[in-house]
Amino acid sequence: MIKITIHGKIVSHHRFTPTLIFQDFQPIAAIATTPLGVQLLQRSLPSQTATLWVPESLRDRLQPVTEPSLRSYSGSLKAHLASLWASHRSFVFCLATGAVVRLIAPLLQDKASDPAVVVLDEAGQFVISLTGGHQGGSDRLSRLLALQLGATPVLTGASNSLGLPGIDVIGLPFGWVRGEGDWTGVSAAIARQAPVQVIQEAGTTLWRDHLPPEHPLVFAEWGDQGVGIGDEALQAAIWITPRLTPNSSPPSPPLSLPPLTPPPPDSRSLIPDRHLPTIHWHPRILWVGIGCERGTSRQVIESAIQQVFQQYGLAEAAIAGIATIDLKADEVGLVEFCRDRALPLRCYPAETLRTIPVPTPSAIVETEVGTPSVAEAAALRAIQDFQSCTDVVVNRLSTPTPNPQSPIPNPQSPPSLLIPKQIFRLENQPGAVTLAVAQAEREYTGRIGQLWLVGTGPGQLEQMTPAAQTAIAQADAVIGYSLYIDLIRPLFRPGQIVETLPITQERQRAERAIALANWGLTVAVVSSGDCGIYGMAGLVLEQLRAQNWDGKTPAVQVFPGITALQATASRVGAPLMHDFCAISLSDLLTPWEVIEKRLTAAAQADFVVALYNPKSKTRVEQIAIAQRIFLQYRDPLTPVALVRSAYRTDEHITLTTLAELLMCPIDMLTTVLIGNQSTRTYANWMITPRGYLGFDGEDSVH
Repeated sequence: MIKITIHGKIVSHHRFTPTLIFQDFQPIAAIATTPLGVQLLQRSLPSQTATLWVPESLRDRLQPVTEPSLRSYSGSLKAHLASLWASHRSFVFCLATGAVVRLIAPLLQDKASDPAVVVLDEAGQFVISLTGGHQGGSDRLSRLLALQLGATPVLTGASNSLGLPGIDVIGLPFGWVRGEGDWTGVSAAIARQAPVQVIQEAGTTLWRDHLPPEHPLVFAEWGDQGVGIGDEALQAAIWITPRLTPNSSPPSPPLSLPPLTPPPPDSRSLIPDRHLPTIHWHPRILWVGIGCERGTSRQVIESAIQQVFQQYGLAEAAIAGIATIDLKADEVGLVEFCRDRALPLRCYPAETLRTIPVPTPSAIVETEVGTPSVAEAAALRAIQDFQSCTDVVVNRLSTPTPNPQSPIPNPQSPPSLLIPKQIFRLENQPGAVTLAVAQAEREYTGRIGQLWLVGTGPGQLEQMTPAAQTAIAQADAVIGYSLYIDLIRPLFRPGQIVETLPITQERQRAERAIALANWGLTVAVVSSGDCGIYGMAGLVLEQLRAQNWDGKTPAVQVFPGITALQATASRVGAPLMHDFCAISLSDLLTPWEVIEKRLTAAAQADFVVALYNPKSKTRVEQIAIAQRIFLQYRDPLTPVALVRSAYRTDEHITLTTLAELLMCPIDMLTTVLIGNQSTRTYANWMITPRGYLGFDGEDSVH
């Protein structure tokens, strides 16, 4: 349990949640039938992440266990598994693969709805993604468990070998909804590396920026004609659109969307043949404004939306949310509709709505509710509010290049309605609905963003904690300085968003990460060493505070790492066995006068001192000043260690003295350790006694 008190008052008292990494796969059922299997599953799945099921007979033989997530079942495993199947998102077995296949075979129905199934061998060498690789998340879960165990993930899907994200999961981080189509046919075409056309009318194109250099996708915009793809014909098509059926005849009345009439017979267009395997993704970009009479039923509201969307050829899956006047916040039918569809309901006061220019104001409506428009004004206000929440990410989260026929509004222009208000009644049903639709520039993800502040340690992957590795592998986006990003590239998965900014742009990195998390993505912000020691954690939290963060959204979790002073100390012996401190010599964020005071105080107090950022190309005097200060209070023969790039391939270690410090090469990748009055070197090791008992005491060094 965690109890937080401020000025004697308990402000938070809750059970510790160990990690958010596995939340996308929960509830998780883990199943083992041997003591070794139990131990392996407990190692791979952090405490309280999953319910671990064992046979009743095995539970009696295990040592007393206080872990509440360990439970037992009676009877056959087959029957028990059937009772869990519908209520769990993921299953992790430590059983023979053949046994698992026989157990789950009668339960499998469809890859779009089946849970993830992962199998571990008892030796902990392999983690097998058995079923639900893409849509069930089994591939991702297998990667994470393998990182926890130091095992090899076994992923047999074709997209993994191509370095591509599954085409049936590319839109999930952005809240896109899978529409109709031949998903198997399109996936097969991609596996063959056959040309597959992508026409994207809406939604972020961020996913495109992180595809491997060689991929079979052919991108087209409306109006493109004769784009060469070699001699090989297109084999499949992917539509990313708010439309219901984008290759059908134009709806009536027409929308301000690109015309979908067939091209002239003699032109070569990238509009695909309707007989090709085709799939549809629907970004959630449509905000529906609704006004209704008091007592209007859910059925009338649902029927109104269905009829209008069908008439205009739009997919209901592309609805981002519902907007209305605050007088309707308790309208039962409206509340029920939003609840059942898992849609946000945004309500605005009349004084807000009356300020929104609309094409069809009504004096009657203004007399009744205080604003000349509800449906149209609410729809327009909703996209304005949503845009204000996401405009920070527009530069990097760019949509396809606009053209005169594009449904994407020009961000410099005032928002306009996609569908003006429509009035709908249903025979034999009370009430009436007024409905209007506006299109946002950015899709609504429907997700609560996560900010994971990750310390990567000194540089080698084996020096990272399993939790830090799994956080990086699981995140939708990874942001960091290019040098540190390069060191952790083996952890990245196909399709992951990876962005780098120069070493001097830490604040921009923090702002970018927060913007993506506010949009709904899970973002890992990486720092070398420990993210909370001269890393990005403090800067990200500062920026959140400046934005009046509520402490909950986005959710924040910190993953510690081995910091530079620890890595440096481990390479030269045991120099930190007594009190020590760390001081950065960089005056970019701290006045040099303050740094000098800290150097003097540390030198006087006889701390072992780690100096970070000791010298750069333009900042060369600080380390010399630091040496002069320490020489005032320390013996010139005081041992000093210089470690550059600890644990990396270009590591360089120097043991010297305080007097000869400046004779050695030093740069920004060097950490300097200055011993205290008791520190000694022995056989090329640097040792600080645990106390001031001298070298003849119980804790002395010989």
